[in-house]
Amino acid sequence: MTAATHDVVAIGNAIVDILAQAEDSFIEEIGVAKGSMQLMFSPEEADALYAKMGPGREVSGGSAANTVAGMAALGSRTAFIGQVADDQLGQVFGHDLRAAGVDFGTAVRGGQPTTARCLIFVTPDGQRTMNTFLGASQFLPEAALDRGLIAGGAILYLEGYLWDPEEPRQAMRAAIQIARDAGRKVAFTLSDVFCISRHGGDFRALIAEGLVDILFANENELLALAEGEDFEAAVAKVSAQVPVLVVTRSDKGAIAVAHGERVAVPAEPIEKVVDTTGAGDLFAAGFLHGQAQGWDVEKSLKLGAACAAEIISHYGARPEADLKAVAAKLG
Repeated sequence: MTAATHDVVAIGNAIVDILAQAEDSFIEEIGVAKGSMQLMFSPEEADALYAKMGPGREVSGGSAANTVAGMAALGSRTAFIGQVADDQLGQVFGHDLRAAGVDFGTAVRGGQPTTARCLIFVTPDGQRTMNTFLGASQFLPEAALDRGLIAGGAILYLEGYLWDPEEPRQAMRAAIQIARDAGRKVAFTLSDVFCISRHGGDFRALIAEGLVDILFANENELLALAEGEDFEAAVAKVSAQVPVLVVTRSDKGAIAVAHGERVAVPAEPIEKVVDTTGAGDLFAAGFLHGQAQGWDVEKSLKLGAACAAEIISHYGARPEADLKAVAAKLG
């Protein structure tokens, strides 16, 4: 096997987040479950909801893109494959990702629809409720894959959110095969219970076929995947099928079961939760960076918790503090 050119190559939705503060009553008014994600299926629907937003803040996002941006901030070599349109938001997304130190060279898509956007409402308790118009990102074709880039990444990282549209789903299946043929690992994040409700069968098949080496989930996603209500039973069921299972549990910390060995860490203390957008993404960034550095699972989990704590201390899903300094505190 040749030496890896990147620690992680990620494939995901290329999205620009638009964040605004909102009261719980507004979340009820628009009919979205608080703390969840729903899809918007037309630019008109997105425009109508955008018109109801208070003053917003634009920040480049996308789950897998947030993860590799966090890893780059930690010093990892990362790359991203995702599709934007030839418009202003597409330019914003590409600029922000490259400025963060992530290799990004996917060709833009001409014409409609526009670059994907996610309208995020943050309530006073820091919970984020997401409303996503997938736009150009949902048409990522297999032809857009940089096969050499994928084969050169030590880990291929995929987000469950992008599994929903047919075209990128096929692209990700092809990417998994490229990574496998090159002897690389595949990491997968379940992303949201919504994704499991629509594609749980596909996810379970990937796991059963041994195509996932590292699986990321939060507690609710794990229960949905395992089709059960008992956390310990779900951990036992899923961890028996993947080499490494990582589960975040909000204020209860996180666990990992790696090759049958279980490790748990507490949540990193924080004065105030401002915005939970990107918490899971940056947890994955810390864990994967630790693994890329050859750290043990416990230390990797601790870095994940520390990175998640940094993200939820401010608005937006891209780090504002020096993550290298955060990592250095772990010794």
